[in-house]
Amino acid sequence: MKVLNWADILIILLYLIAVLGVGIWTLFRPNRGNIKSYFLAGRTMPWFAVGASLFGSNIGSEHFIGLAGAGAASGIALVLFEWLVTFQIVALGWIFVPVYISAGVFTVPQFIQKRHGGKRLNTYLSCMSLVMYILTKLSVSIFAGSVFIELSLGWNTYVSIIALLVITGFYTILGGLTAVMFTDTLQSLIMNIGACIVAGIGLYKVGGYSEMTEKYMKAIPSERNDNSTCGLPRSDAFHLFLDADGTVFPWPGLVMQATVGCIWYWCFDQVMVQRTIAAKNVSHTKGGVLMTCFLKVLPLFTMVFPGMISRILFTDEVGCADTEVCKKVCDNEVGCSNIAYAKLVMEILPNGLRGFMIAVMLSAIMSSLTSIFNSASTIFTIDVWRKIRKSAGERELLLVGRLFVTLMCGISILFLPLVKAAEGGMVFAYINAVDSILAYPIGMMFLLSIFWKGATEQGCFYGLLLANCVGLARLILMFVYPEPACGEYDGRPAVLSKVHFLYFGVIINIFTILSIISISFMTKRNRRTDKELKGCTWWTRLKPNRYDITCSDQTDTTVFSTQMDIQNTDGENISTFTDHIDASMPKGLYNIMS
Repeated sequence: MKVLNWADILIILLYLIAVLGVGIWTLFRPNRGNIKSYFLAGRTMPWFAVGASLFGSNIGSEHFIGLAGAGAASGIALVLFEWLVTFQIVALGWIFVPVYISAGVFTVPQFIQKRHGGKRLNTYLSCMSLVMYILTKLSVSIFAGSVFIELSLGWNTYVSIIALLVITGFYTILGGLTAVMFTDTLQSLIMNIGACIVAGIGLYKVGGYSEMTEKYMKAIPSERNDNSTCGLPRSDAFHLFLDADGTVFPWPGLVMQATVGCIWYWCFDQVMVQRTIAAKNVSHTKGGVLMTCFLKVLPLFTMVFPGMISRILFTDEVGCADTEVCKKVCDNEVGCSNIAYAKLVMEILPNGLRGFMIAVMLSAIMSSLTSIFNSASTIFTIDVWRKIRKSAGERELLLVGRLFVTLMCGISILFLPLVKAAEGGMVFAYINAVDSILAYPIGMMFLLSIFWKGATEQGCFYGLLLANCVGLARLILMFVYPEPACGEYDGRPAVLSKVHFLYFGVIINIFTILSIISISFMTKRNRRTDKELKGCTWWTRLKPNRYDITCSDQTDTTVFSTQMDIQNTDGENISTFTDHIDASMPKGLYNIMS
């Protein structure tokens, strides 16, 4: 299926020009020649840019492919991963960002070093973050993007992905976080408008919501084994909470992981944290996270429902149950649910609008890649390179950050053959499992570090290391013993076949907490004092009290007491304080201090 219509091509070109235009515009913004401006956008981002960038960084091409595929294959249950995380997003703005600002850090590993001292834990987290970015986020974004591009445009995967990497790398390298966040704002707007249009046309095609619920249950492929349940829609497809002992998203494990396990991603992952601490002030951070919470309601209607509609309209292709048919349709014997969204876009949309939706998918791919590139370069520059070159100045750090983005682009291209060699959609089958096994323990370590002053560096390091070793053992088993296709005998070890990865994620979280607490008590003589913990825990944070001071020229100025910028009513930074300002400070003293 190739898009050759001039209207489609014109719209795609206009989109790429618009994104490049926004990226180039950010290059001419003032005060971008320092690391604070490059990595934290000068802490001048308004709330709508924070919210749109959080959403755009989270919702990538893998969501359109993965959520629509999950809707086509099993129903709406997976949307709980989108809805229940709103509690964590609110916690990010109200609980964790004040601690990060109080600590005065650029990166999450940098915060851990300030909280615990030493370099071992900081280095471990930095290296692990970079590896996770490459093995999970980067691979998923590229794989999902290649799936859509191949199905929609018929372009060579390598040529199209390299072109995207060149465009995204260009404005990420030159513009830093400011360029990334403003282009994310444009791309989030395009994504949501386009996705709503597809959902609306799809619902019209099937006769509305009530008809969709009825027709979905009848979307049974013509070629299937009559003696099995393979190819049959689930009877609970429109239930949010599936059987606790089921093999597809059991509700206790899903709820626990969506409300607690995923906290590492939303509250402690550099990609998300970096956007919130780049806000003008705490009020803009809170406004941004509330906007993100609202946007997270949409994926049920804009991604999951279109996947279900695609199964209704193209049952034999999207819902195929016979291995030979699936192999012919999408070159994957396990199933073809991954093509649900792309198939819907290419078949039901008219010329022009089809090109707009291709631009939407390009937005999803590019917003994910830019977020990964910028956050990875921040971690490498601040947490790795500064250790190698302690005397490095701002000019050198900026150069290293830009060169590392270039290196990430190169790694992305080299990684493409490995992603394409992965059988079918295996990357999607394992992405949540990989996160629950390797990344979720990081969230437990951060929670204890922030809310328990007794957590020691040894406890956190060895507790996290033990949890990752246990998780790595299961991950290796998962690759050695892949999940069998529907109807085939499951001869995997009991730890895989009997313990769902969601439940294993809960177990590994509990194991992490117990390990850190136990080792911390054994090494309690190394606990840090309240003076050493100042600004680094919830109980010792330096509260950003707000005072309004009238200057001699009657300009109202907002002052945040700790590690915050003084700004005038236009949002321009005048100065920065790191000490507490007493509420009784005389009004005229502002001029002297600034």
